Amino acid sequence: MPRHVVGALPVALAGLIALLISGNTLRPFERIVTLEARMASKSDFFRDPEVQRLLLGHGIRVDIRRLGSRGIATQSLTGTDVVFPSGQPAAKIILDRQDRSVRSVRPFVTPLVLGTFRDYADTLVKAGVATPQRAPGGGPTLYYDLKMSAFMSLLDGTDGGRGTADQDGDGRPEGADTWNGIGFDTVRGRSNSGRVLVRTSNVCESNAAGTYLSLLAFVANGNTTPGTENVNDPRLAQNAVTDLAARIKPLISLQGMWADEQADSYLSDLGESIAPISLIYEHQYLAHQIAHHDKSGEQDTDRVLLYPTPYALTEPQLISLTDGGDRLVRLLQEDGELRDRAIELGFRVRFSGEDGTSERLNAYLGDHGIQAPAANPDQTKSYEPDLEVLERIITYVGTCPQPVQDTP
Repeated sequence: MPRHVVGALPVALAGLIALLISGNTLRPFERIVTLEARMASKSDFFRDPEVQRLLLGHGIRVDIRRLGSRGIATQSLTGTDVVFPSGQPAAKIILDRQDRSVRSVRPFVTPLVLGTFRDYADTLVKAGVATPQRAPGGGPTLYYDLKMSAFMSLLDGTDGGRGTADQDGDGRPEGADTWNGIGFDTVRGRSNSGRVLVRTSNVCESNAAGTYLSLLAFVANGNTTPGTENVNDPRLAQNAVTDLAARIKPLISLQGMWADEQADSYLSDLGESIAPISLIYEHQYLAHQIAHHDKSGEQDTDRVLLYPTPYALTEPQLISLTDGGDRLVRLLQEDGELRDRAIELGFRVRFSGEDGTSERLNAYLGDHGIQAPAANPDQTKSYEPDLEVLERIITYVGTCPQPVQDTP
């Protein structure tokens, strides 16, 4: 065999191995197209190694710039192929700014939830604001239903979340409850004299925090969407929204974290010492449980979820801004392997409506030895206010600065 042929064999073999690893063996000479993307917390889907392998098989690599949903919506998108805001308010802002016909898809839905730890959840049960869901076989449950109106009364120390704002300027609602004050120190002899609150991401940037703020506003407004009253008198309507924003501002803790980092903190070894309750998405918790069970053969029964009633459902939307982005949107619409992988990452994937998504996810959880969350017994859904009203509440609560535009 000629020497130059022998020398070429290792190179060819290395190339074949690379193609096998990338999943691109069917089209080894196809050019890999890199798409520039801006994504919020749902970037964890595209950062999954298996998703990346599947996309490479279609000749696509996604280069992600991590940015909060509201930040994506308010900055220049020049040079960007695709964006993936985590909720509809940011998606609407982006769509309204486009001067081309865009492709978009809402591939899955994920509820907003509160991640906590068993002793804190049991304390809320004793306080009469949470109810444990029944676990199969009578074991320890992973899920609790949370009455938001009663929970908000703990946050501000008043009845129904309608009470006193921060009157003395110390950042604390007057009469807010502490964990020991509602019986935490009687659960297992532990102590926490800290205030009952929810640790959130930055409301000026994050869809999760903005959605949670909408939920607080909805409940504090008597389970009515803010801005729907006084529709014939704009001045009264604006004053009502401002008064509502002032009432709920002390109930939200602005930590300035990204939504995915919030989940990372909760799921870390020091999660309980960082915050008793954290605002996260359901899929982040379920992905943790799936990985934990795969590794240890059992559920993580220390960490549990609180499902708020009324509930808030988020619908991330993948929006194409270029022809290359159109290819990615089309793949997410049509590729069964990508949709199956989304289920494995804890998402409720759209197949035949919300019921269909839950059935597929619950079946996957059951097959992997993980308790599936029960359907919410109260079907009251928290609806976000109109974009203008939501922006006014967010800006007031977060004292948000003016958006900083990218260099075109």
